[in-house]
Amino acid sequence: MSRIYRFLAFDCGATSGRAVLGTLCGDSFSMEEVYRFPSQMVREHGRMYWDVNAMYGHFEACLRELGRRGIRPDSIGTDTWGVDFGCIRADGSLQGLPRCYRDPYTRGIPEKVFRQIPRGDLYARTGIQIMDFNTIFQLYAQTMEGDASLAAAESILFMPDLLSYMLTGKKVCEYTDASTSGMMDQRTRRFDKALLEGLGIRTDILLPVIQPGTVVGTLKPELAESTGLGPVPVIAVAGHDTASAIVAVPAGDSHFAYLSSGTWSLMGIEADSPIMNARSASLNFTNEGGVEGTTRFLKNITGMWLLEECRKVWKAEGKGYDYARLEAMARSEAAFAGRIDPDDPLFAAPESMPDAIKAALGTEATDAQIVSCIYHSLAQRYREVLEMLKGFASFSIDKLHVIGGGSANALLNQWTADAIGIPVVAGPTEATAIGNIMMQARSAGVVSDRWEMRRIVAESFDLKTFIPNEQHLG
Repeated sequence: MSRIYRFLAFDCGATSGRAVLGTLCGDSFSMEEVYRFPSQMVREHGRMYWDVNAMYGHFEACLRELGRRGIRPDSIGTDTWGVDFGCIRADGSLQGLPRCYRDPYTRGIPEKVFRQIPRGDLYARTGIQIMDFNTIFQLYAQTMEGDASLAAAESILFMPDLLSYMLTGKKVCEYTDASTSGMMDQRTRRFDKALLEGLGIRTDILLPVIQPGTVVGTLKPELAESTGLGPVPVIAVAGHDTASAIVAVPAGDSHFAYLSSGTWSLMGIEADSPIMNARSASLNFTNEGGVEGTTRFLKNITGMWLLEECRKVWKAEGKGYDYARLEAMARSEAAFAGRIDPDDPLFAAPESMPDAIKAALGTEATDAQIVSCIYHSLAQRYREVLEMLKGFASFSIDKLHVIGGGSANALLNQWTADAIGIPVVAGPTEATAIGNIMMQARSAGVVSDRWEMRRIVAESFDLKTFIPNEQHLG
């Protein structure tokens, strides 16, 4: 009889986090959410930070609960969003809190950097799309403002590595997350230190890059004892949440595009090597690290952030719309013609998302019309980006795999299929946690490669396929 393995995934999104326990026995895979917590953003002195200490406190609480239940995982892995980082002092302590990528302190910074290195040259060296919150721009901004935390740092740790460090006391720099920083030569998979030094950014704070699947260490002795779990190994999984999610795409071959749908929508293809040319630069596509030497060639699209920010405002107004109600609202206004550009900076961090959308539409839209507008605008944007991807792919794109929380949105999936004209395969919703777990399984030698992982995922979850409505094509 096959041995039963249990792997614990801490999957931290930009709005909430969860701890998921995956059980793997042969080809049989199941998972259970054992803990959920907020990803807390705090404002201090006009700046936005991540309360990473609160997040770690939730990690501890989850581990204590597992210990109380007598469940000892075979390993633990952590994934988060990219670009943000914490500063570690020489004595090993965290200096301050990590700045949040939604802090507007990097607005206008790319243009200042381009005065020293032209935009095209920066892309040619890093292959990363230009977004003002890229780590390179954050470090430049903090350097220019004389940030005390950065000045005191012996090293910096990207968010998944920082949380792993808090669990183990061991510092690493995992490849998939580091690759999103805008500081790495994607061909060599090393930081471009000459580039950074030319911008006055310290390079002594950067650690050597390791590949996903590497063992970071084991739980710190005091944590191992207080939780009752003992020295559980902690694995550097594909630390960037999108990289983990793509591991769990339930595809049987390479003829697919993916849409990781959550706070952000990440649409792309899995390429064998970076795609870096004048056209990819002009369209602002990015090349980020994947598992097994692959490249995540993709584009960031503002996703469910639009809807979730609207829900917050409406809830404060006493209108607590659940997802079923939102879908019914969108259907009731399916013919509403208003559209927005989801990626307009106007929607990055407005005080009121509904007001920002109404301002962009130039009309006093109802709540239902706003939801319809969001769904239609996202579907339209997905079509635009997919058409771009077809021009870069060395293979035909026969279907779009939608993974992550947004894959449960049946109406948006159907409108997306109608817009793009190829089938949309939706699920699994917890792709990021699944990919995290599967990379732990690979580290343990339980699975061989990403295609075996994907086969197990496809056989373990109910997937739904949305066929394009011919009436809506064109």
